[in-house]
Amino acid sequence: MIDVSVLYTKIEQIIGPLIFLKNQHDIKYGERVVIQTENGQTRNGEVIKINQEFIVIEVFEDTLGLSSNNSEIIFTGEPFKIDISKDMFGKTFNSFGQPIDIKTKEILDINIITDVERNINGSPINPFAREYPSDVIQTGISVIDGLFTLIRGQKLPVFSGQGMPHNKLTSQIVTQSKVLTGESFLIIFCGIGIIQDDVSYFLDQFEKSGNRERIISFINFADDSIMERLIIPRVALTTAEYFAFEKDMHVLVILTDVTNYAEALRELSSAKEEIPSRKGYPGYLYSDFASLFERTGKIRGKKGSITQIPILTMPNDDISHPIADTAGYITEGQLVLDRNLHKKGIYPPFEVLASISRLMKDAIGKKNTREDHSDVSSQLLASYSSALEVKDLISIIGEEGLNPEQKALIKFGKSFENMFLNQGFTEDRDFEQTLNIAWKVLSVLPSDHLIRIHENFINKYYGEMV
Repeated sequence: MIDVSVLYTKIEQIIGPLIFLKNQHDIKYGERVVIQTENGQTRNGEVIKINQEFIVIEVFEDTLGLSSNNSEIIFTGEPFKIDISKDMFGKTFNSFGQPIDIKTKEILDINIITDVERNINGSPINPFAREYPSDVIQTGISVIDGLFTLIRGQKLPVFSGQGMPHNKLTSQIVTQSKVLTGESFLIIFCGIGIIQDDVSYFLDQFEKSGNRERIISFINFADDSIMERLIIPRVALTTAEYFAFEKDMHVLVILTDVTNYAEALRELSSAKEEIPSRKGYPGYLYSDFASLFERTGKIRGKKGSITQIPILTMPNDDISHPIADTAGYITEGQLVLDRNLHKKGIYPPFEVLASISRLMKDAIGKKNTREDHSDVSSQLLASYSSALEVKDLISIIGEEGLNPEQKALIKFGKSFENMFLNQGFTEDRDFEQTLNIAWKVLSVLPSDHLIRIHENFINKYYGEMV
């Protein structure tokens, strides 16, 4: 039964997913709207624009069959809300937080027992109340854990491209990630505009991992409406906020694919006839992204945390594209996939020199990972950069023209790619294993070349892991 706040029975105009009404009462921006038709169908909508003359409503499902003669528009006086409960663990939900069968997309008759209801737009975190992130999450993937360590409360996006193995990487992060302190840990997977085959792949991998009960999945299919695409990350993040800040859990939120979200935002902006900005995206792309990404972090006095990994596909592999460019400004680092490494069969194919984790420096070390971690990661990146420079030189002077130092760097580069970067899809490496492999690779170089590592660490680890 819908609690009717205000009822309209006349639609002035319908354009695509938008309904226009004459403004005849005091309306709220973001207010939830219910559309009921003569044949008993119910659709959902949200107020997205208001002026003195008109109210503009975005319909979540579609506007097919709606007219001023057969529809009633009910303003509820409230924003969209979601029911949250621990009964959600291990289950899959749609954009409205309703449990679904992924094969039929039908809503399941599952009783989620709760008295908790939350506004999907959340509440802004007071910057003064934020606590600086200082603890790690282990993903089991060497290149992330060793070089770009993920920190609780961090937002660290993955920049990928069409045809790259980001789905494979996503499922590995979801199934392997853990906190090392024994505290409660939850993963929220949010699929935005993904196809049925990918949905089945993800959920099958989650099931096989044996960790399904610590994962909550929210799925928006590629053929769902664009408005559902825009609210599903907010539904997922609202759920994360409840378990992190009210139930003291550490929550990792995976959003994939953020590019689909941005395309939906552009489509909606075009329907509203707004003036476009770069490449047709709305001028508020930055602030809209920020409204998602900034719902991440730690709060003083709260034991839980929210960590976020947004995954996006760069159109034409262009890292300067507005989607990637904007996300990079808001987040605390980036992980970039490299197509050339992918063609060489290396998985995961991270372009390490284009990647960065801006928060790892204050969290790694003896307390959280291992004493040599900082020195080792710095040396790996410096030596690999030198190896790539020598590789370019070979095309000019040939390999026989290299000196012994340059030949050692070439050997190091191959070992780095094949032993450290390259990893099995089901291979779960802890920090100790990752750093030991790093030393195996570094031991290819003469010890006097390891100028970024303290001598006591060289004495302790150099050559020992070979």
